Amino acid sequence: MSKTLHVISLGCTKNLIDTEVMMGKLQEYELTSDASTADVIIVNTCGFIDAAKQESINTILSIHDERKDDSVLVMAGCLSERYKEELQAELSEVDIFTGVGDYDIIDELLEAKRSQYSDKVFLINDDIDRVITGSNYHAYIKLSEGCNQACSFCAIPSFKGKLNSRDLSSIISEVEGLVKRGYYDFSFVSQDSSSYLRDKNIKDGLEQLIDAIDAIEGVKSARILYLYPSTTTLSMIQKIADAKKFHNYYDMPIQHANNEMLRIMKRGFGKDKTMEQLEYMKKMPNAFIRTSFIVGHPHESEEMFDEMCQVASEFGFDRINVFAYSNEETTTAYDMEQIPAEVIEKRAEILGEIAKEAMLKSLKNEIGKECEIVIDGESDEHEFLLSAKKLSWAPEVDGEIYVNDKTDDSKELEFGKIYKAKITGILGDILTATVYN
Repeated sequence: MSKTLHVISLGCTKNLIDTEVMMGKLQEYELTSDASTADVIIVNTCGFIDAAKQESINTILSIHDERKDDSVLVMAGCLSERYKEELQAELSEVDIFTGVGDYDIIDELLEAKRSQYSDKVFLINDDIDRVITGSNYHAYIKLSEGCNQACSFCAIPSFKGKLNSRDLSSIISEVEGLVKRGYYDFSFVSQDSSSYLRDKNIKDGLEQLIDAIDAIEGVKSARILYLYPSTTTLSMIQKIADAKKFHNYYDMPIQHANNEMLRIMKRGFGKDKTMEQLEYMKKMPNAFIRTSFIVGHPHESEEMFDEMCQVASEFGFDRINVFAYSNEETTTAYDMEQIPAEVIEKRAEILGEIAKEAMLKSLKNEIGKECEIVIDGESDEHEFLLSAKKLSWAPEVDGEIYVNDKTDDSKELEFGKIYKAKITGILGDILTATVYN
């Protein structure tokens, strides 16, 4: 009888890719959704901000309470790497600890039942046989690890290191291999995607990537996530717009909209240059613009916050992520005078409402339009409705579309297939659509 494996991936999509690498190394195990019966349980943790750290710890403790006596509990990933000494000393519930350098030898660690933290940071390559999860048509592709930026609030470089880009040939090979397996939609991710290959003294690395992916037969849809303002150029924005297979999808977390606050945050660009980029993106046909803001960073005055709210409300973002500032060790903001938690919470609530309004406005603008959608599966709402997304949207984060499961009495819609549809309305914050081909 084969051993069983239960896997939990917390945090970002970059973490998910590393989780899929571990699953690829453990394909002799049978996957189970029931942690209480699993022989091996792996929790790939996130250590980015306080909320993510707490979720990781709570998940470990909760899993330990329900697991069977002879199971093996593995704590992997960013939180484990960032606090390796403290966690090994305090979390007796965990059997094996590992960080961000050993995803590709998880099978060896389990076989030996040993913990290990390598000095290196693992960077996926095309030789790795990872198990793609959550979709039969979409896959995330990691461009690099680490980051050369010095944002005042971010601890990622302290445990992920400097930028380390994959060779373009490795990415091309991985995408080609996934196309052969039936995947046609790709999201390219990293901590700072617009800096891809800059560590190898190549300033137009992302543009080269776009050209290379555009040339791969079988790729139908692609987008780039996590552009950084000071390494994003107008030519890069135009390159995305000119590409045949990349959507005009611009995901650029600007974090704030006040000059002084951006300087304190060490963002590299001030408001004027940032807004110039955003306005240029908006001019691209069918542009979709996603951003993120941080509220409550040290020295953020009410006036600074109000300016950010004004930009968030008036620019016309399609989606906005709102993060409450989290004071993180190893960052330059850590020793600054902190804003009271109740003020941060109130500001996050205010900006969160603006983000909801921006999303609803963007969604309502879709009503009556025709677009390409992909059927993901059955909806949770009703047995006669299917769940879909616009082909251009990133999975999960940009929204859901409800579709009737038949175009006529004889033809059923297939999961993972692209259809032309017309957006007919909105239910709450979910669009409805009719498929016509």
